[in-house]
Amino acid sequence: MNRRPLLLATAVAAAAVLALSGCASNPGSDGDGGDKAPAASGPDYGLVTAGTLTICSEVPYVPFEFEGGDNGTGYTGFDIDLTDAIAKKLDLKLNVQDVSFDGLQSGTTLIAGTCDMGASAMTITDERKKNIDFSDPYYDSLQSLLTSVDSGIKSIGDLKGKNVGVQQGTTGESYAKEHAEGATLVQYPGDAELWPALKAGQIDAILQDQPVNIEHEKADDTYKIVEEYDTEESYGFAFAKGEKTELREAVNEALQELRDSGDYDTIYDTYFAAK
Repeated sequence: MNRRPLLLATAVAAAAVLALSGCASNPGSDGDGGDKAPAASGPDYGLVTAGTLTICSEVPYVPFEFEGGDNGTGYTGFDIDLTDAIAKKLDLKLNVQDVSFDGLQSGTTLIAGTCDMGASAMTITDERKKNIDFSDPYYDSLQSLLTSVDSGIKSIGDLKGKNVGVQQGTTGESYAKEHAEGATLVQYPGDAELWPALKAGQIDAILQDQPVNIEHEKADDTYKIVEEYDTEESYGFAFAKGEKTELREAVNEALQELRDSGDYDTIYDTYFAAK
């Protein structure tokens, strides 16, 4: 009798037993003597950085985003505090990237993968929806006209022949184009350039979101809002078109939870309650 097949069969059987024993106690398994298997991770939101919600904002745009705060991002403001609360609901850290608003509202920055979502006081419009997916609305806003108290400007009808500052690519710019007849519109990248230009006399007025102009009015009583415009605007968080669907839905759920719990109102009152 040839013993080689018998010995080979015995060796194979022994190896199989050892292999099964090893599987029961391999590191990374649930067997005795090994480490526990990693816990299942949370939903895969397709984040730029795992475990972190990266948002893009144009800073400064007081009171929605500006430098400061103690949340570890280097920034604070209504948008920042609200997204920080949303991130916590999703068990994520928050990271803030300072970007140009024009690239953000056009969808270019989002498609490039610079961030997971835009949070920059962005009005939801049909035109922007062509390139951007929006969250549920999180803030309702007005437009307003800010000028110096001695400018002689009392309404949008007084802007003929005047230089009016607007932020490029915004609904404020659109409103000025439609209603500020005879005015020269001067485009700026953001409020960080608009406000100094007004104070330097380079422009006669600023037409932009009411909350931002209110902050300037508070900071310097030689400037005032002379008119407000109800444009029925609502802000939304922005996402790359056709992407981040799971994240957008999770953000909407977290936003609703914050509203239901009263935490949204607490954050809102920090920046907009009458003082």
